[in-house]
This record gives sequence, C-alpha cells and structure tokens, in this order.
Amino acid sequence: MTNLLIKTFIKDPDNVLSGSVRSAYGKLAGIVGIVCNIILFIAKLAAGLLFGSVSVTADAINNLSDASSSIVTLIGFKLGEKPADKDHPFGHARMEYLSGLAVAVMILVIGVELIKTSVEKIIHPSDVEFTVLTAAVLILSIAVKLWMSLFNKTLGKKICSSALEATAADCRNDVLSTGVVLLAGIISVVFDISIDGYAGLLVAVFILISGIGIAKETIDPILGCAPDESLVDYIRQKVEAYDDILGMHDLYIHDYGPGRRFASCHVEIDRNIDPLCAHDLIDNIERCFMEDDCIQLVIHYDPVVTDDEELNTMKAVVLERIHSIDPRLSIHDFRMVRGFDHTNLIFDMVIPSEFQCSTIELTAQVNDAVQMGDMKYYAVIDYDIEYFN
Repeated sequence: MTNLLIKTFIKDPDNVLSGSVRSAYGKLAGIVGIVCNIILFIAKLAAGLLFGSVSVTADAINNLSDASSSIVTLIGFKLGEKPADKDHPFGHARMEYLSGLAVAVMILVIGVELIKTSVEKIIHPSDVEFTVLTAAVLILSIAVKLWMSLFNKTLGKKICSSALEATAADCRNDVLSTGVVLLAGIISVVFDISIDGYAGLLVAVFILISGIGIAKETIDPILGCAPDESLVDYIRQKVEAYDDILGMHDLYIHDYGPGRRFASCHVEIDRNIDPLCAHDLIDNIERCFMEDDCIQLVIHYDPVVTDDEELNTMKAVVLERIHSIDPRLSIHDFRMVRGFDHTNLIFDMVIPSEFQCSTIELTAQVNDAVQMGDMKYYAVIDYDIEYFN
C-alpha cells in the first residue's frame, strides 16, 4: 500500500535530495494523516459519546490532535520548500523543525486537558457501556495506526525527516493507548468494574510522553545538536579517499533544515604539490559534495611538510607518547620552528570531551618525551575538543 501511494502521487520518488520531491513526500504523509485521523476521530467520538466512555472520547480527541498535527506538518513542508531570499539566505527548510515543535506543543496541551477530564471521571465515576461496536471501532483504530506508523517510518527514513519519524513514533504510541482503552473496556465487561477514568488517565500520560519526545527531537536541530556520527564518518572517508589528501580535521556542520546543510573543514596536502593543483583538487571535492549530497562544503588548505626527516621523527615520537596516554588522542598541523638553542614543535591536539588529564599535565608529558640529545624541543600545543574533529 505504501509503495503504491508513493508511485501514484510522487514523481521521481528516488530523487530524495530534490526539494520538490522531499516536499511531495511530506505532503503525501500529511494528507494521509489528515484523512485517516479524521475518520478515526469521528468513529471514536460517536462511540464515546453514545456509550459515555471518557477513555474512548479521550482517544478520539487524540486522533483529532493527530489530524491537526498532520495539517501543521503539511504546512511546514510547504513553507520549507520556499527558496532562499534576501532575508533568509540559507533557505526556509527549518520550517519543518518548527512545524514539528508546533505539533509537540499541541499534543502537550491536549494531554493536560485529558488528564483533567480523566481525574474528574475518577472522582465522579459514571456507568459506561462497552459494546461490540465500541470494540470494533478500537480494533479498527489499532490496525489503521499500525499501518500509519509503518507508512510514516518508511517515508521518514527515505527522506531523512525527523518530523515524519516523530509522527511514526506518535502513531505507535496511539496503538498502545488505544490498546489500553480496549483492555479497560474488556475488564469492565468481564469483572463488572469501571476503570474508564483510569484508562483515560493512562492514555493522557501516553500523549504527554509522546509530546515531550517529539519536542526534544525537533528542538535539538533548531538549537544546533551534534551531527550524526555516520554523516561525520561519511564526509571524512569521502574527503580522505582522494589520493593527495593526507588528512582532514576541524569539521563543522551547520544544519539549516533537511537538504540545507553547510560544512567546513581543513585538509592537509603536501606542500610540494603545485598550489594551483591543490586548489583545483579542493574545488573538485567541494563540487562533488554539492552534486552528490547537497552539502555545501568549504575546505581550508593546510600545506604540510612531508620530506623533513627530523620533523617526521619528532612527530612519530609525539604520536607514540600521546597514544601511550590515551589511544584516542590525535594531532594535526604539525610543524617545526627552529631556533639557535631550541626548536618549537607546534601542533594541534584533539582530546576527548571527557578526557581526565589536564592540558598542563599533558603538555608536560609531551615535553618530557621529546627531549632528545643536545637539542632542546618545546611543544607548543593548541588543544581542540573532539566535537569538531
């Protein structure tokens, strides 16, 4: 069913890096969500009001909130496809994150209101009639929500959309909450006890938990969370696969919304290579990332010395010493400045964020290791945290 909808309503569905194709996926998910949730809302509301069940009515309101969420998602994808302009030079793709945040706020508000209604039902219980019709509506809802969860998860993974994956998680939570309502109804029939208010309260808690989770997933990229490790590894491997690239460091990735990523990094290239050739190589790498991955990568060129025997020896000594302290330590931009009575070894060292040893102590240990023969060596170290390396 999912593949049929994709083939029917989306042109060129495999070109997921295209803004228009991505928007088409979002619109499809939004329309399907609106239609399914409105149908479930009407069916559950009718059953809840007809038989006096606050838990079924609460579940109906949850479906109405999901329909509203789908409308917001639909608007978010539509606004997100707007091109860059003078006031927003990086585009409008973050509207997708803002729409997800709006969905989370709506879910939280509805969850709080349902808690109030359920508590009132617990304090002032009333008779609830649980019928075959009510059970059939709830079972249908579970089946539809299971399919919607798989549907949104499939689309979310295909276009790497946190908003659609959040919607999939919300549908999965709806399956659990509707299952609780169904179980409460069966218990009321079998044991002749009313737990309708408690079931409604449990559904409301599910809704709140879902809202908090969605809020976190949408706020993180807006605030600027750390990039996905798989993306960092992909960029590193792709850059270092070029023959004349000796290493890469200081990678920064800025997310302005799905399909709108900007990145910068430093690459090390042998100083003996013609600067024009090095510049052409960097241009080719930047162009390749834009064409293949829609990542606007800016590369800084670091020329490095590779044919100085003394430098290579001292670099090896430093690496051996720091790896004996912690194998995760690494260095880059290693160079030597020779003087009359001493030589400075200047480099950057990348340390883990949770590294326990102080930088003063680490510098002292490196300086002890590089004292060789009559020449004095001094380590001049700039420390970088691994977040950007």
